[in-house]
Formats: sequence, C-alpha cells, structure tokens
Amino acid sequence: MKGLGRRLLMVGLYALIFSVLTVGAPLFAIAAAIYDRRQDNRGASLRLAAFAWVYLLAELGGVALAQLIWLRWRLGGDDEGYRGANVDLQRRWISALLRALRRLFELDLVVEGAEHALPGPVVLLIRHTSFIDTLLPGQILGSDLGMRIRYILKRELRFDPCLDIIGDRLPNHFLDRNGETSEELSSIERLARGLDDDEAVLLYPEGTRFTEAKRARVLDRLRERDPERYARASTLTRVLPPRPGGALTLLRSGHDVVFFAHSGLEGFASWTHLLSGALVGSTIRAWLWRVPARELPGDDRARLAWLDAQWAKVDRLAATAAAPAQPSRHPPPS
Repeated sequence: MKGLGRRLLMVGLYALIFSVLTVGAPLFAIAAAIYDRRQDNRGASLRLAAFAWVYLLAELGGVALAQLIWLRWRLGGDDEGYRGANVDLQRRWISALLRALRRLFELDLVVEGAEHALPGPVVLLIRHTSFIDTLLPGQILGSDLGMRIRYILKRELRFDPCLDIIGDRLPNHFLDRNGETSEELSSIERLARGLDDDEAVLLYPEGTRFTEAKRARVLDRLRERDPERYARASTLTRVLPPRPGGALTLLRSGHDVVFFAHSGLEGFASWTHLLSGALVGSTIRAWLWRVPARELPGDDRARLAWLDAQWAKVDRLAATAAAPAQPSRHPPPS
C-alpha cells in the first residue's frame, strides 16, 4: 500500500476506534469492571482499555502535531528546525505513552548503566520481547539523556501512523524482512554513517520477539547449518541468537557498541498474561554496558562469536529477578 493511502486509511481507522471507545466508555468500563472482579486480576482489563484509549489519543494528537510542524518548519525552509521539531515530537510521544503505561499498571523502572550510552556515536543493540521495549530506549536515551536515535524497524510498523510519518522525516530504516538482503544491508550500512556525538543507531538483533516456539525453530536451523554456533545458542533460554546480517553490518561501522538488556516486559507480549493482573505493580529492569570499537575482533566470524558471548550476558540478565547494584530507580509517575 502506498504511503499516502496507507496513512489516510490508518488515521481514519484509528479515529473511528477512538470515537467508539470514547462514546462507549461507560459501557466498556462496566463490562471490564465485571470481568476483572470475576477474574480477581487487579483491574487488568480496565487498565488495558484505558491504555488503548491513551495510545489512540497520542497517535491522533501526534499526527495533528506532525502536520503543524510541517506547516511551520518545512514550508519555511528551515531544515534544521524541522528535524529538531520532529525529534522533540518523537520524544514527547514516547514519554507520554510510557508514562501512561507505567501509571496505569503501577510499574517501577530500575536502570543501571544508562550513562554508558554517552557520548555517541554508538551502535545500540537491544533485546526484543514486546512492543513496549520500543519505548524504553526512546525514554532512557532520548528523553533522559538527549540522544538522537536512528531506528531500524520492521516495515510492518508503518501501519502505526505516528511511526510512519515521523519515521520517514528522521534518519531511520523500515526493514523489509522479505526484501533483497543486499539492499537492506546496504541501507543499514548507510544509516550508520555520519553519526554525530549525540546519536545512536539502534537494532533489535534477534529480528523478532522471543517465544519458545521461535527459539526451537532457530536452533533447529542452526543445528543443521552451523553446529559450532548451535552449541553457543543452545544455552540461551530467554533470548533468540542474534541474526548476523544487520548486526555484523553495524559492527563494521567502527562505532562503540552499547548493549541494552532488560527484564519485566515479557508479559506484555501475551494477552493471557496481560489480563491475569500479574504485571500490575511489577518492576522493569534495564542494564546498559559499552564495548569500545577497538576491542571488537577483526573479522566477521570472530565478531559473531564475540556477539554471541555478549548476547549470553543479555540472556543471563533477562533471567535475573534481583535488582541491579546502585540502580537509577524511577517509581511509577504519580
């Protein structure tokens, strides 16, 4: 679907769903309250419905502000002001969604090592468990540290109107996972060029969200194609082994590498877990550490083994339930 048609369709669809939720809010609230009381799930479905309403409001508000930015800066020919305004809108949109989610689900956020992301330029490799972990780097690095992030995202996310519009205005790449591999890797390579000292290029090296079924499929393929790597990957229990294409392309860029591990978001990938109430009052933990470019191995095979060793650390941290030492703690917004 072409860009303009897709955007008009999705904005119209979001507006329709938002209108239905708003007009029917009393009925939805009563139904959710009855369900929650029967399930004894700490109001999980009501909280989820409230977040859906906030998400749609943020989307429609973000689209409206994006058009005002275009009128104010783009028509005026101020390219630097245009980019800065879009970066600011992106940060505000991310912060609003994460703040609403944490407030509604009473989530605590504990971060260790965020300072290692500065200064840029850096390659940022982050674990992927649910749509929520797309918000964490934007908040911790973007809003809190003032970094600008170049995202590598799957093309399917273009059906999110704000991501589609703002994502095209800033240096990002929407990856076509069914496209020509060489073309996609060339686009990733170009994205990693010309980074300033306040910029990062972000990749989810697993390529998709973790599930046990996906882990089994990946290990089956590795067992046949690369027994040596299978031996390393078979020890992973909470993450998928990194896909080498995009990750190795970024590791050749000559930038320092920052790893971003986290735990506590796994349940947001499952409707059953979301509606159980187990996530209410839980804690999200994040760990960041940096490896200088000079410490990376010199060839791709050695780099891949090194990446697998770092990803094993991500796996160990993802499995832990203990709070990190000397963390930066962010209680739920009041």
